[in-house]
Amino acid sequence: AMSDKKEVNLTGVQQSKGVWLVKVPKYLSQQWDKATEKGEVGKISIEKKQGKTEVCFSLNEELASMTAAGEKDESLQIPREYPFTMHTVGAQTMAVFSQISVVDEISLEGMVVHRAECRPVVSDSYMKVKRLQIESAKPQRLAQQLDRAVTTIFKPVANHDFNLEFEKKKKSEGKMVRADRQVVLDMLFSAFEKHQYYSFKDLVDITKQPVTYLKEIMREIGTCNRKGAHKSTWELKPEYRHYQPGEEEEKSP
Repeated sequence: AMSDKKEVNLTGVQQSKGVWLVKVPKYLSQQWDKATEKGEVGKISIEKKQGKTEVCFSLNEELASMTAAGEKDESLQIPREYPFTMHTVGAQTMAVFSQISVVDEISLEGMVVHRAECRPVVSDSYMKVKRLQIESAKPQRLAQQLDRAVTTIFKPVANHDFNLEFEKKKKSEGKMVRADRQVVLDMLFSAFEKHQYYSFKDLVDITKQPVTYLKEIMREIGTCNRKGAHKSTWELKPEYRHYQPGEEEEKSP
């Protein structure tokens, strides 16, 4: 919360400055941070096509190479074209503020007049970035060479403690036990690479996860179709889809 002692510069209101509130992919904002002192990260084009306004952001070419381990990986080029999906502001009143820490001043930059989502065009480069993100989330395995042979003798047991604990947990929670969130996401993305639509029952069978837990994850990454030929089936939200354009299963008009 803002302190009562701080003054807010309202020049932005007096100048009637309108600003756009745009949601961008995390990896894109990370690339913007690498811009030079000039600060130019790309260009926005606004065109009228068949009476409809189309907005697209084009990333600067020098920022299109994703850096890995401190070196430029020329083989990993992130997408450069990002069409905007426009949304109405509606009855909401939103504003953008900035703060200069040196003088401890808060300024009103302007009022939000447009909301949008900046989504990449699905391409080979986009798929490589998505795979890299999924792989980087997996735990790293470490191989270690031992100086001497292990001489500890392990006696076989009928059932290990962790197995007994797992069985106990299964009985208390039912047949299905929650797996790690990333493991469930990997299973879901793998399934949706094969088909665009699944019934929720099929997703439960594939992941073997509790209904409440699975529905919580699916609401975040997918949508449930309420009508049409694919009524009561789930599909991924556009930003999570892994299939190529033209591979989408036919939708009813």
